[in-house]
Amino acid sequence: MAASPETLQFLSQCFLHSLSPQPEPRRRAEASLVEAAEQPNYGLAVLTLIRTSGIGEEIQQAAAVNFKNYLKARWAPAARRSEPNVPLPSPIPDDEKKLIKEHIVSLMLESTPRIQAQLSEALVVIGKHDFPRQWTELLPMLNTRLQQALSEGGNYAAINGILGTANSLFKKFRHGYGTNDLRLDLRYCLDSFAVPLLQLFSHTASLIDSGVSSGDAAAKLKPLFESQRLCCRIFYSFNFQELPDIFEDNMDPFMSVFGKYLTATYPALEQGGELALVDNLRAAISEILTLYVERTEEPFERYIGEFEKAVRSLLVTASASSGRDHLAITAIKFLTMVSTMAHHYKLFDDASLDQICRSIVIPNVMLREEDEELFELNYIDFVRRDMEGSDVDTKRRAACELLKGTAKHYREKVAPMVNSVIQTMLATCGENPAANWKYKDSAIYLVIALCSVKATGPNVLTGFFDLQSFFTLVVVPELQSQDVNSYPLLKAGALKFITVFRDQLPKSSVLPLVPEVLRFLCAEANVVHSYAAIFIDKILLVKDEGGRARYAASDIAPYLPVLLNNLFSALKFPESEENQYVMKCIMRVLTAADVLSDVAASCVSGMASILNEVCKNPKNPIFNHYLFEAVAVLIRRACEKDPSVISAFETNLFPSLQTILTNNVVEFFPYAFQLLAQLVELNRPPLPAHYMQFFDLLLLPDLWTKSADVPALVRLLQAFLRMAPHELNQGGKLNEVLNIYSKLLPSSRTDEQAFFVLNTVIENLGYDVIGGYLQQILVSLLTRLQSNQTLKFVRCFLIFMSLFIVKHGWNSLVSTVDSIQPGIFFTILEKFWIPDLKHITGATETKLTAVASTKLICECSALLDPGASKYWGKMLDSIVTLLSRPEEERVEEESEVPDFVETGSYSATFIRLYNVNKRDDDPLKEIKDPKQFLLASLANLRDFSSRYAQVISENVDPANQAVLSQLYSNLNTA
Repeated sequence: MAASPETLQFLSQCFLHSLSPQPEPRRRAEASLVEAAEQPNYGLAVLTLIRTSGIGEEIQQAAAVNFKNYLKARWAPAARRSEPNVPLPSPIPDDEKKLIKEHIVSLMLESTPRIQAQLSEALVVIGKHDFPRQWTELLPMLNTRLQQALSEGGNYAAINGILGTANSLFKKFRHGYGTNDLRLDLRYCLDSFAVPLLQLFSHTASLIDSGVSSGDAAAKLKPLFESQRLCCRIFYSFNFQELPDIFEDNMDPFMSVFGKYLTATYPALEQGGELALVDNLRAAISEILTLYVERTEEPFERYIGEFEKAVRSLLVTASASSGRDHLAITAIKFLTMVSTMAHHYKLFDDASLDQICRSIVIPNVMLREEDEELFELNYIDFVRRDMEGSDVDTKRRAACELLKGTAKHYREKVAPMVNSVIQTMLATCGENPAANWKYKDSAIYLVIALCSVKATGPNVLTGFFDLQSFFTLVVVPELQSQDVNSYPLLKAGALKFITVFRDQLPKSSVLPLVPEVLRFLCAEANVVHSYAAIFIDKILLVKDEGGRARYAASDIAPYLPVLLNNLFSALKFPESEENQYVMKCIMRVLTAADVLSDVAASCVSGMASILNEVCKNPKNPIFNHYLFEAVAVLIRRACEKDPSVISAFETNLFPSLQTILTNNVVEFFPYAFQLLAQLVELNRPPLPAHYMQFFDLLLLPDLWTKSADVPALVRLLQAFLRMAPHELNQGGKLNEVLNIYSKLLPSSRTDEQAFFVLNTVIENLGYDVIGGYLQQILVSLLTRLQSNQTLKFVRCFLIFMSLFIVKHGWNSLVSTVDSIQPGIFFTILEKFWIPDLKHITGATETKLTAVASTKLICECSALLDPGASKYWGKMLDSIVTLLSRPEEERVEEESEVPDFVETGSYSATFIRLYNVNKRDDDPLKEIKDPKQFLLASLANLRDFSSRYAQVISENVDPANQAVLSQLYSNLNTA
């Protein structure tokens, strides 16, 4: 695609229409751009359009975004391969890549800020794959442009564009493992960029000093402070792996500047609405200081005392102000790191500890207006932050970590301070609960955060408080409050307390509060009824010594109807219609409780109604998963106990399952197939006619195109094969089943599922039905074995042959294999069966393959022939290895290899329903011990002792010979 005027006009119109609010012109424009992107030099043409003046920034912006996405998709498409069924876009040709790299830096620096940001991201995309080794020109180019910008009187718009790009490029050094390649790349970048970086940092610091002293306006200072922040971020990247010599040699100058930025004030910015700009620079410095303390860099130790005072003083001010969270969090982390390092603990005296406790920690754990807004407007995020621990980067969590850090070396001093603060908080709340309830909330939060739970028994914890006393005097009154809607944040704190300490609080204290907690399921606040559900869910998982559940079915039986009713009622509150915590609790209650038939019928009716609603627009995958788990556990618990209720379950669930399949609710396909499998297996043959419509649907080839659906489809197909094997003889259905097996076999992602289908056919159908297909099956297996041999496939192949032998005898298998190619059975024995038998895992599979192998050496005439004695001895050696050695000693783990050959459309990963039991049918229930079966079978061989003694001595490993002798000895003494 040449960048002709016609081409630029075409692209300009496409980008303009792609911004249209009307769907039709927008779709046409997007389709045209997708088609154009397939042409050579498309990227260069878009770059030319971005550079062209007079076309409008709106079009240039759209073109820049398109260019960035074009590079993401096509610069190194193979590296983005995560969906094996999606065709890869064609990569950008090398000559076009070269020209893009030559022009993108200059264009980025010449562009307006919005376009510059997009092109900077595009440059980083290239850098991710090519920098530095395949783009050695980049850093010299950036350095040249940096010097040019400085010589132009300090063009900080260009300077900051360069620094922003460099910062993005160098982030790889922050989180990558310290491999030799990474260290070589870091060394190259340091050699090229460290000196210009330090020179720029020093020069900009001088400009800031002179600008502040001469009273420069905020507009002039802003780009300078942004430049220093970017320098600090690059500084952080360069120092992350280790302290480079150039930074160690220049530590005094830049540490002096760091200290100045932490302690000085900048009224022009701070009072002019740009306080965040200054704070962001201070936060970047705090991260560098934390890194140095964590790395215990010796040259830095002499600065720690002064920086600790500077940061602590800064935090006292920042903690008293709102909207300075980022600075507060990074600065608190620095103090926390200092406080936990043993060689720095003497830095803190009583006055500094008191200041940390009262002026830094306490203000930062108090509820803020933002917390209340999050509580009311986004309960999911609030729960994740407050209950699930995603609040790592919040001021509340950081402040508590600081308190715990100081307590590490100053427990005797800190504990009385904290206790005093908590008592003051509680007293303040007591004076005027309506106005001061936040103080009580903060007291509960502090106790939860500071009590480090130990798993050594009930009521044992390390902390500052008497847990039981605090629980009784402070928490219980909140839980007993009859108004579940008053002070909801405080109620949530009390529920969180009893949840967090569910293991430590005795059952005698917790169980009487269960009916109180049930009332909170009806609270209007989403967080409150979510916390009530989380508490019930968690206590049903508490185990005492010996793994026995502390709270049994009998404990919740008196409250079960009210509990389930309140849980389903909670799902009717606005925003809680798909509350994942409530649905998880329903699942847990149904798992733990004794659910009677009438309660089960009511529950399945309620869940079917919910399922019908979520089918219309599946939004919350976590809620949906627990919904299906709840249905599965209800089917398992209720129908297995009382088969008479199966029909009621079918009546309620079949319409929903049919809706999923007929309306193509693809997100729910795997769940629907698993539930159908569960219901099929609960019936008794012959299956009711309404199931067979699903069986016919199951055989449609199009249903098997999505790999994520395959395990669930196979599970359902297995259920039908077990429960309705005779239907396979009707209308060519066995052919259709084997066609499914054939489609799954070639792909290493689905070959194991192919064997599940095949093995179920072998196990449930007579040889008179499957005999005519055996040669076809074996040919397909041998072809795959030859073309794509993996350890997993060989294991499955051995299990299949073993199952066939124990179900239908060895004779048919051996004769059919050798009819494909004479002597190939011995080739299979030599190359696969004998060496790979030891890799079989699983108790049922181990028994199956050991018994089948024993049958071969004790019954198969070909192996009993004297000319095959070597194969006989080696097979016996493998059987003994399989039966005598632990799995971890004999099994080699095979790494998963992506399969890029598979066809079909991509879908998300399959998620198994835990409560749909996986059937592990044992085809050899009559054989209890495969070792005894081996000994008995060998004993039945004619002339065993005289004929095979030499064969065993020559072919069986001495250790296995000793095992055989021991087995015989044990048998004789038994």
